[in-house]
Amino acid sequence: MKRSSFLLALLPFGFALQAVAAEAPKPLKVLLITGGCCHDYAAQKDILKKGIEARANVTVEQIHTDDKSTKPPLPIYGNPAYAKGFDVVIHDECSAGITDPAIIKGVIQPHLDGIPAVNLHCAMHCYRFGDFKAPVAKGADNAAWYEYLGLQSTGHGPQEPIAITFTDKASPITKGLADWTTMKEELYNNIQILTGQGLAKGKQTVKDKEVETVVVWTNEFGPKKTKVFSTTIGHNNATVEDARYLDLVTRGLLWSAGKLKDDGTPAEGYGPVKR
Repeated sequence: MKRSSFLLALLPFGFALQAVAAEAPKPLKVLLITGGCCHDYAAQKDILKKGIEARANVTVEQIHTDDKSTKPPLPIYGNPAYAKGFDVVIHDECSAGITDPAIIKGVIQPHLDGIPAVNLHCAMHCYRFGDFKAPVAKGADNAAWYEYLGLQSTGHGPQEPIAITFTDKASPITKGLADWTTMKEELYNNIQILTGQGLAKGKQTVKDKEVETVVVWTNEFGPKKTKVFSTTIGHNNATVEDARYLDLVTRGLLWSAGKLKDDGTPAEGYGPVKR
């Protein structure tokens, strides 16, 4: 075969390879926000990034501060467009002292606009003010963050193991996942469940008394029904680096972005990739 004929024969294969490359999905762009009071965010931000990127076709970019106050100086404050260009935002900050309604509205704005979200542990105790220990009323000034989450929590008990039971085993987030008991962790209370759909409960024994609350749930938020996944688990590094925790969080992330199949596996092209 002449060289020119040989090259012509290869052309269809070249076009096929180009088509495959063109169809390969781009990684989801994920924004991870960490910093504030009471947690080892310096370590956990890297544990989460490494663990999630190993489990799904995502790239995790970080906004982090080493400030350990309840008012960490995160650059998202006063910038409602902070999530522009991202597919999902993970809120893992601990900002209980941020109480300005205008700032809080700006934090929520990307999710009102339709950007999916994941909320971990102390994110549930952020952006609260007024009589937040009482059930908030729908539409009240201090209800905005809880309405976004779909559940109101205001505090927690001591650090003791938590027995996690998946109560909705049909959800793609939980399908096939086994119940487990954490090491010492904080069990967050449930003041009220607003629009959240519970996926798992956690049970903790404190002074011979059993306490049980919802610890994993989903929500559809705002007029665009933005998908929001939340878990109150994740205080200590030992839990955050637990493969079972990282599996759960990654599934929640993929679900929020519409990239999780009904059987709990990533949508085509969004599973683990070589880096």
